[in-house]
Amino acid sequence: MTSLITRNLLPQAEDLLAHFPAVVIQGARQVGKSTLASMVAGSRPHVVVSFDDDDVRESARLDPRAFVRQAGEGLLVIDEVQREPSVLLAIKSAIDADRRPGRFLITGSSDLLRLSRSPDSLAGRAVTLDLFGFSQGELAGRKEDFAHWVRTTNGALTGAGHGWSREQYVQAILRGGYPEIQRLPVRLHGTWFDSYLDRVITRDVADVSRGLSSDRLAAVLRMVAANQGGELVQARLSDELSIPRSSVSGYLNALSTMYLTHDLPPWRANLTKREVGRHKVAVADSGLATRLSKLRAAQLSTLTAAPLLGAQLEAFVVAQLMAQRGWSAEEFELFHFRDRDGLEVDVVIEFADGRVFLIEVKASSTFRAEHSRGIRALAQRLGDRFVGGAVLGLTEETRQLTEQVWGLPISALWEHP
Repeated sequence: MTSLITRNLLPQAEDLLAHFPAVVIQGARQVGKSTLASMVAGSRPHVVVSFDDDDVRESARLDPRAFVRQAGEGLLVIDEVQREPSVLLAIKSAIDADRRPGRFLITGSSDLLRLSRSPDSLAGRAVTLDLFGFSQGELAGRKEDFAHWVRTTNGALTGAGHGWSREQYVQAILRGGYPEIQRLPVRLHGTWFDSYLDRVITRDVADVSRGLSSDRLAAVLRMVAANQGGELVQARLSDELSIPRSSVSGYLNALSTMYLTHDLPPWRANLTKREVGRHKVAVADSGLATRLSKLRAAQLSTLTAAPLLGAQLEAFVVAQLMAQRGWSAEEFELFHFRDRDGLEVDVVIEFADGRVFLIEVKASSTFRAEHSRGIRALAQRLGDRFVGGAVLGLTEETRQLTEQVWGLPISALWEHP
């Protein structure tokens, strides 16, 4: 793929820049932040600077006020701002003096709100967009919105088309969403992932925290990948890696701040007093996760690999929904649910009005009654809050399982009407 793929976040970014003084695009290294920023800047007068350049950082340190005013009446695009966050104070001052929209477009490979070195959050002055790697819809030229579809179909989840083959899902997981990977031959994917990880872990960790070991950070990331999408037990990480328990949270926070992992919090709806409060954590990009775990297509494609593939598929589904949340017509949050009695639901989509859609992910091409057990049990507790549910699997057909619960191909996430 050599042609430029339009990002589904582009209209949102353009709209925000038309109404706010500053827009911050955040995401992991190499997910396409600079490319999106150039699309947003378009033909308007603008100046682009990158803090990956030592001379540019030095210029910002010497005279930060002049630095942030160099675009005049145009747009100043600042790339990788986490490398010199001190400039945020000058940006804050410039915005306070002139609050017209479209002054600053900032990209960062770390969450500025969680960087200890950030002198200011730009609260009330900037809005933030989280950018992920390519979604499957973007790769196919579609602006998919699964949450909006299930919310507006009145319970009839039909027309999702024929599902993919097991091999197609495996290849999508192994490839992941990094733009650079999409154009490389498969034989070079491992080389790219290894190089990427080495540079991000050894170089960018200093932008997040001065006191972390890059070796330990890499080890924690590999442990997360080995338990892809599973519930996180920090004590277990501490024991297996011989890292003090007091330090484990620092490494996990650093990985999240660098957008290398994503977090699925437990859903606490006060429906039961026996809810379990552990978070599920996964490596954000499925291709990077499988590379870290040394998984190959042959390992994931066999019928006996269902549990292994199931974990990868669940994290893959969550990642697709997290990306879609950026452009969805619906406002929603993502959770998982489990209680001590064994009731479990893989993904809980909670809409802004408190209504809920439930998802189970299965590495199976057939649907069985037990696949929807958690959805049906939790639906009874939810009452009118229950919008519907779906068991997403390797099937090629859509099928109604019970009232308001459907069996769908996983590809319905991006191939729905």
